[in-house]
Amino acid sequence: MARKTSTDAGLIIESIADGLFTVDENWRITSFNRAAEEITGIPREEALGRMCKDVLHASCCETNCPMREAIQAGSRVVSRIVSIVDSSGAVRSISISASGLKDSQGRPSGGVETFRDIGSIEAVRNEVMEGYSCQDILSVNHRMREIFAILPAVADSASTVLLEGETGTGKELFARAIHNLSPRRAQPFIALNCGALPDTLLESELFGYKAGAFTDAKRDKPGRFELAQGGTIFLDEIGDISAALQVRLLRVIQEKTYEPLGGVRSKKTDARIITATNRDLETMVQQGRFRKDLYYRLNVIKIRIPPLRERKEDLPILVDHFIARFNAEQGKNLTGMSESALQYLLRHDFPGNIRELENIIERAFILCRSGTITRQHLPRFTPEEDLDQEKNYDTLKTMEASFLMRMLKKNDWNRKKTAEELGIHKSTLFRKIRSLGIDVPRPSKNPPEHD
Repeated sequence: MARKTSTDAGLIIESIADGLFTVDENWRITSFNRAAEEITGIPREEALGRMCKDVLHASCCETNCPMREAIQAGSRVVSRIVSIVDSSGAVRSISISASGLKDSQGRPSGGVETFRDIGSIEAVRNEVMEGYSCQDILSVNHRMREIFAILPAVADSASTVLLEGETGTGKELFARAIHNLSPRRAQPFIALNCGALPDTLLESELFGYKAGAFTDAKRDKPGRFELAQGGTIFLDEIGDISAALQVRLLRVIQEKTYEPLGGVRSKKTDARIITATNRDLETMVQQGRFRKDLYYRLNVIKIRIPPLRERKEDLPILVDHFIARFNAEQGKNLTGMSESALQYLLRHDFPGNIRELENIIERAFILCRSGTITRQHLPRFTPEEDLDQEKNYDTLKTMEASFLMRMLKKNDWNRKKTAEELGIHKSTLFRKIRSLGIDVPRPSKNPPEHD
């Protein structure tokens, strides 16, 4: 096999769609690929040899640098959402992953960072309005979009579907989406959480019972399969059912028949079956805890729903969605969430997923009576967090805005001259103006600046 040369590696780096750059131990850029040029708008010749913070102007450079974290911890930082300022002064949201580099002696020698443009928050919101949703499920994440793309075809079939995902990822929403997109949409959608009921009660809930089947059975009761006739039955937490029920469910799938408790005649079912689990059914099969034949019957179409920590680019639109919903439900008019509060949420991994985020926003509505949700309205995720961080941040922010206003006014609102007097790059000044919300009028004496 031919050995890869440095030229081959260079061609690979140039061909990838993600921006990529490397830095030495002094944080100076040593390589900068074509995608990095396109995302930042900064030519490679201008980037090489400069400090990475002076090129990206990222929101995390001074406080929470992913590259520094990766180098110091000796581990990889994955999909950290930050904002940068490109060469035109526009703010872009990017997803960053970073790793440390080591020399031949195993000593730290710099780092490598890849980044992907996920658009500004405003652009993300606009994209959602243009169709980045499916049956009340909102996402701009590429994996979620891939699921959206196949849902119509999945819905059009009659095959069983297995939805895999952690608790709180919205598995029932996807099941309802499949039903609503299917030819069965006019028929019932019946849901049952199999993990919430004891075995004997679950059996009667699924298949129903005849009068006299047990002491309290005064009259016939239809089961969920009968109620879902012609429609869809959604069985959540399917990994929790007993071995005996696994056998009965397998027969329903294979023969399309079942017997109510106490019944002597089989009933036909025409309900489409969608199941969901937060467990690893394949491992359970290998351990003998779940029937292999049932697993393969349920696993005709398998969809894995990514957890929120793997799709954090969705956080801004989900926050907006929940704020709009609670505003409508509670008759309030909260205007949104502060940038520092949103950045704080972006650092959290959300073990409870979408459901946890929903609860966080609902809690914030109790504490925030009007205006904007800020950091003080959000819970502390770790005990050592300082509740006064945002108050200190707002004070510094006001002081910085006042200083920049004075300097801009002194230079007749000319941003280029102001940047030169401050000794900073023009894009850095643009980022500060945008982040501080400063309204800059056009210079009165000079021609308009081209941003």
